[in-house]
Amino acid sequence: MRLSIIIVIVVLAVGGLVISLGLLTNQNYDEIPEISNQYEKLEKYKNELEKINQYNQQILKDLEESIKNSDDVHLEQINEEIAIIKQVIDDNTKELEQIIKKLSQMESDT
Repeated sequence: MRLSIIIVIVVLAVGGLVISLGLLTNQNYDEIPEISNQYEKLEKYKNELEKINQYNQQILKDLEESIKNSDDVHLEQINEEIAIIKQVIDDNTKELEQIIKKLSQMESDT
């Protein structure tokens, strides 16, 4: 049961990341004339992404702790979950870096 919950969370995190990237890179959107509005939205998105990243890091910590305390034969499955969570965290970190660069560019342009 816990495994399925973790998998659902990972799928939702990855899905959210893919949707967010799609929205950010979509070329068919109407440009918002106010830079401050764009800046606020990007700032909110950055904050949400940081929350997701912190949550994923907590899941990773819990999984690693369960390996230490486990005599279970399902260690390979837990290791696979850890690899997935680490990849999601890496992807989120890269996206955060991009957003921070965009925010700093927007600040320097104003």
